[in-house]
Amino acid sequence: MTTSKENQNFLTFLHQIESLVSKLLALLMVMVIFFAIYELSIFLFTELFVGFSSPFVSQLFKVFGLFLNILIALEILENITAYLQNNAIQLELVIMTSLIAVARKIIIFDIEKKSSGDLIAMSIAVFLLALSYAIVRSNNRK
Repeated sequence: MTTSKENQNFLTFLHQIESLVSKLLALLMVMVIFFAIYELSIFLFTELFVGFSSPFVSQLFKVFGLFLNILIALEILENITAYLQNNAIQLELVIMTSLIAVARKIIIFDIEKKSSGDLIAMSIAVFLLALSYAIVRSNNRK
């Protein structure tokens, strides 16, 4: 039969593993952010200075998508950092990250290739995420 001391030791071990995994995820996310910045820089450089394969305006949505990818990665890094600091998942941050991800999908939405059902589904997702955010935020302020 396990004792309370053994249980506490095991829980401490699990907490250390959890902390190590969170730190590793944070480092990997930093690498993803730098890679995304590199990709955005290369894309902008080739579109603006090297050659205009197509008008820049037609590539604008791709640029917006690349920028929003970086913002989403930063939000995920902030989620991991908040978890490391507070040892708890902050629901408000998770919902905000989700809102940014759905906003990215809407911004780069190709109306010619997607159906109106896809747009309606994303609209419902935005509405429900915004409602969730408002509820969580009001509860956090109390």
